[in-house]
Amino acid sequence: QQGKKAFPKKGMLLQGEPPWSIGGTMPNKVQKNTSHAGPTVEQFVEFMTRNKMNITAQRRRIAEAFFNYPGHHTLEEFYQYVQTLDSSIGQTTVYRTLKLLCAAGLAAEIHLTDTVAHYEIVNAGTHHDHLTCVNCGKIVEVYDNNIEQLQKSIAERYGFTLLGHFHVLYGLCSECRAHKDSEEELDEQARLATKLK
Repeated sequence: QQGKKAFPKKGMLLQGEPPWSIGGTMPNKVQKNTSHAGPTVEQFVEFMTRNKMNITAQRRRIAEAFFNYPGHHTLEEFYQYVQTLDSSIGQTTVYRTLKLLCAAGLAAEIHLTDTVAHYEIVNAGTHHDHLTCVNCGKIVEVYDNNIEQLQKSIAERYGFTLLGHFHVLYGLCSECRAHKDSEEELDEQARLATKLK
């Protein structure tokens, strides 16, 4: 089935950044709390300056595009978006700049499935978990204080000092579940019709 995302392998959660430093949304696919201000190109330039890196017009343009196109995007999805803004920027430059944004703590590389990394904006002082539909790939960001409190309680019970976490809950979204239910109903009707013949 085209567009279907694979179920994650155990342990494939987050690479590159601490699991507690994540944020962002996917337009038309993600619900998000937008009450926190996001990172800026100036913060990225400061990071590059501190680390004696070249501050190029392309890196600035990619960072600006990333911050203006929030969501959970694969490299290819984001690269296609950048191409609509500036077709002279290559995929390798986009990839390397995404890695720099992660190193700067302004973006996070996350693995919601076992097939491909997604990148999202890091919003300081925010945290969320993810609900991911295994059929259509829809991602919903979940902000729930009860989850946060339960985690702290569990960590304390086992003598841990909780530094962070990363949760991805997998299932079927309401649209896919409704579609699956209607398909199952049609299959059952077809079986019954076959028995009546």
